[in-house]
Amino acid sequence: METYQAIAISLGLGLLVGLQRQWKESEIAGIRTFPLISLFGTLSTLMADQSGWLIAAGVLSIAVLLAIANIAKIRSGDFDSGMTTEIAALLMFAVGCALGTGNTGPAIVTAGVAAVLLHWKQRLHGLVASMTDKDLRALMNLVLISLVVLPILPDQTFGPYDVLNPYDIWRMVVLIVGISMVAYVAYKLLGAKAGAILGGIFGGLISSTATTVSYARQTKSSPDATTMAAMVILIASTVVNVRILIEIGIVSPSLLKFTFLPMTSLLILMVVECFVLYLPLRRHATTPPDHDNPAQLKPAIIFGGLYAIILFAVAAAKDIFGENSLYAIAGISGLTDVDAITLSTAKMFNEGRVDPDTAWRVIVIATLSNLIFKAGAVVLLGTRKLSLYVAAAFGVAVIGGVLMLVFWPGSAINEVPFLQGLFEGSESSS
Repeated sequence: METYQAIAISLGLGLLVGLQRQWKESEIAGIRTFPLISLFGTLSTLMADQSGWLIAAGVLSIAVLLAIANIAKIRSGDFDSGMTTEIAALLMFAVGCALGTGNTGPAIVTAGVAAVLLHWKQRLHGLVASMTDKDLRALMNLVLISLVVLPILPDQTFGPYDVLNPYDIWRMVVLIVGISMVAYVAYKLLGAKAGAILGGIFGGLISSTATTVSYARQTKSSPDATTMAAMVILIASTVVNVRILIEIGIVSPSLLKFTFLPMTSLLILMVVECFVLYLPLRRHATTPPDHDNPAQLKPAIIFGGLYAIILFAVAAAKDIFGENSLYAIAGISGLTDVDAITLSTAKMFNEGRVDPDTAWRVIVIATLSNLIFKAGAVVLLGTRKLSLYVAAAFGVAVIGGVLMLVFWPGSAINEVPFLQGLFEGSESSS
């Protein structure tokens, strides 16, 4: 029964890729040839009986047939230097072989990816054509940061308090750069279609501080853009709360159940502010900024150093002055960067160095401190009207956050059975 199932799946996958090639009017292979190739691979594997010679002969025979077809095209004067169909044919033979050995899942995924890549030719070529030198450098820097630097770093702790691990520190750099890079790519793909709302969302995921500074400066030369700039700045700062929850969920899921309600409450408050501000400003327009490459090596190194300093400072301050000193560190570090204090607090929580009630308060204080810093940047760089908008919106958020810090009960998540069960379920499944 499994043999016939493999043959049926092989036929279906071959028809899928063959349909795409036939639709593209490929002269090498189409809707009949590709299923025959995949079936050939499946039967070759089923009959090979572990020897492998029949499979090798099958690959060779397919390659020879493809070469003959291309020679005939050259002689007829119809030569296309592209090799996509030929490679797809060899790949589908390998897919058939994988099905013959029982590797059904990888075979289906591979054939599906092949069909999508073949069909997205124009879209992928257009994407590459639209890339600038800065975009390509961003991609190469991301590869350098994540695939070259990270694997060679030692995975062990150094120094006092046993908190400085080069591998863990750089892994946090990769996480932050990765989140920013995904938002940057999405922003570049949408381009002018991003608009104010999406511009603010992507700006918050890439860098809310950079977005705030960019739009504040824009209002100096274009005062008419002030109202919509305020909207984008508020949205970007609102999205920071989502970014923080994502970071905590990745680094410390067990801490997320204690920070979920406080951060979500602050998020909801700022979303309401965004909605209230959006109604009178939705018809105004502004020019989206050209965001810097988020995968630059120098800022990545600076963030890694900042994260290491905060990690060490948190451990040292708790040991020398007690947990209350962490709030002062959160207020200072949060002025320029919320990510570093968020990730360091999550790591300290994982190691049992910080209790949950202190951890979520540290993160909230850093978030409020960052709002104050960005409001100050707007006052220095933007118009008076923009300063009034941002001061009012951020002021409400800061007041709400302070009230939450004062009156929020400790470990309140345990009082919400649904959320408690949700997080306990996720922890047990992991």
